[in-house]
Amino acid sequence: MEFLYEYGLFFAKTVTFVIAFAIIAALIVGASAKPKSGKGELTMENLSEQLNNQKKELLNVALDKEAFKAFEKSEKKKLKDKKTEPKNKVFVLTFKGGIDAKEVESLRKEVTAIIQIAQSNDKVVVKLESGGGVVHGYGLAASQLARLKQAGLELIVSVDKIAASGGYMMACVSDKFVCAPFAMIGSIGVIAQLPNFNKLLKKNSVEFEQITAGEFKRTLTMFGENTESGREKFKQELEQIHALFRDHVQVARPTLDVEKVATGETWFGTDALKMGLVDEIQTSDDLLLSLNNQFELYHVAYKSKKGLSDRIGLGASSLLDNVAEKILSKTKELYH
Repeated sequence: MEFLYEYGLFFAKTVTFVIAFAIIAALIVGASAKPKSGKGELTMENLSEQLNNQKKELLNVALDKEAFKAFEKSEKKKLKDKKTEPKNKVFVLTFKGGIDAKEVESLRKEVTAIIQIAQSNDKVVVKLESGGGVVHGYGLAASQLARLKQAGLELIVSVDKIAASGGYMMACVSDKFVCAPFAMIGSIGVIAQLPNFNKLLKKNSVEFEQITAGEFKRTLTMFGENTESGREKFKQELEQIHALFRDHVQVARPTLDVEKVATGETWFGTDALKMGLVDEIQTSDDLLLSLNNQFELYHVAYKSKKGLSDRIGLGASSLLDNVAEKILSKTKELYH
């Protein structure tokens, strides 16, 4: 009996090892295989239909038969009127930006699609969440939102959690900026930080050479010996970016006292409203519900097709991004 038990345990371990090995081998083969070229997919989902169906299902339970019949009759009349007088549309975008702002690649395609089909009096709502990131990435993202306004569409930005630094650079472009009471807003500033291992290398007798052409081709370095002139030049570059950021905000919100808020600080939504950083306190849920009464809501999203190797890399990248963002939020160092 003991022999059978030990044999069964050995067999189970062997099977587990074989399965694990097979999975790892499949992942390696998939990752090394040549990725298939494929374009992404643009989707447009009717949010109004979802909201109305949800309401109907709930009322079917909550109301008695007569009341529900009256509701259905009213809805049928609205549907008939809608066919004769179609509603204008609200296009809803979701932007959850990371430090590298790679999401702008999808955003630019979504914006282009909306501009192609939108009619006069249509609106665009962007549900935005970002603590900021690289300057060029968020500068481009803000420019993409500006395209919607240039096309004559009213742009509403809604923030439930955070629009700081580069996120605020995007949000302030809007015609109307709403946020939840405890959303983190602001951080109109610039930050850069990097370690320097020069002393550690010298201590271990490791030489590092860096050759440049141009006095300030490299201002600060991780492995070489940094100079005061390099530090000063780097600081000047940060100040220049900060000045551009302030000017951008001032143009977007001319009544805002930019010098008062361009300190790198963040404020919760209710305080941000008092400072003039936002226009209204409202969650994205209530915003869409109110718009649904007068407009037909459509969610527009572009999703790129990814192979197995891309998905593996994306999973690792997403994990690192989440860890980095948690560290950043804890230290309140929200990058621009």
